[in-house]
Amino acid sequence: MTNKITQLFNIQYPIIQAGMIWNSGWKLASAASNAGILGLIGAGSMYPDVLREHIQKCKKATNKPFGVNVPMLYPNVEEIMNIIVEEDVKIVFTSAGNPKTWTSWLQERGIIVVHVVSSVKFALKAQEAGVDAVVAEGFEAGGHNGRDETTTLTLIPMVTEQLTIPLIAAGGIATGKAMLATMILGADAIQVGSRFVASLESSAHQAFKQVVVDVKEGDTQLTLKELAPVRLVKNKFYNDIQELYKSSPTPEQLKELLGRARAKRGMFEGDLEEGELEIGQIAGLIHDIKPVAEIVKDILEEFQQAKTSVSFL
Repeated sequence: MTNKITQLFNIQYPIIQAGMIWNSGWKLASAASNAGILGLIGAGSMYPDVLREHIQKCKKATNKPFGVNVPMLYPNVEEIMNIIVEEDVKIVFTSAGNPKTWTSWLQERGIIVVHVVSSVKFALKAQEAGVDAVVAEGFEAGGHNGRDETTTLTLIPMVTEQLTIPLIAAGGIATGKAMLATMILGADAIQVGSRFVASLESSAHQAFKQVVVDVKEGDTQLTLKELAPVRLVKNKFYNDIQELYKSSPTPEQLKELLGRARAKRGMFEGDLEEGELEIGQIAGLIHDIKPVAEIVKDILEEFQQAKTSVSFL
């Protein structure tokens, strides 16, 4: 499968494993890259020295391309970017910030830059900033959600209509059928998050992985739009948020409830009541925990079967 994205990243299949906080360490990224797709280390939950360790371990575990996802709200973002350059990482996905801030700086150092957006407006801003590709993510996703709640199947063709650079579809994609659908709508590749949370190599806590497998339709909700829209599993913490909303809270009050390390507490440490449990709506279609290689194989096989099943069109 050769197209603009496989050529850009020098990968076998047009699939990207999302760089999710508390889930995407070196084990997941290297397993994804070894399976022929692009693995990403999620820097958003790592101190600089921890990120360096994960990059170095990933290099030892794979000789295939991999990248780092960097939320630009990160307080140590300059140190993070310098580590990425020092460790000779060739691909960076940026998110949660202005792509103009780091794109040229990274590209001048030989790094491919991709920016994650949730709207046509920000896709165009990313293109104007000179990024090499864009990830357009619908509100079905667990993270990087837009306040406008634009769905993936609506967002992708609208972005395709405006963009001239390669486009990666994300949000609610965990199957080969979804891969085919988004590519028919104009995407050059897909980015998969939630399905890889429920993998053996994910750094998520086993209890959280099991929650992902057990989630049914309607068990997640987009919330905290005043801070950064995120989709959460409905647990005690989620219910506390909804109770606070009854009093029309200020952003400061929401921040106070959120506190520090809430996502780590839930996804990495396995506190299923008080932790923040981020996952996409597609979790309702995830029924098992598998090795990354098997997940990729399943997606690709279903993709080919889906192509055949709609050939009569």
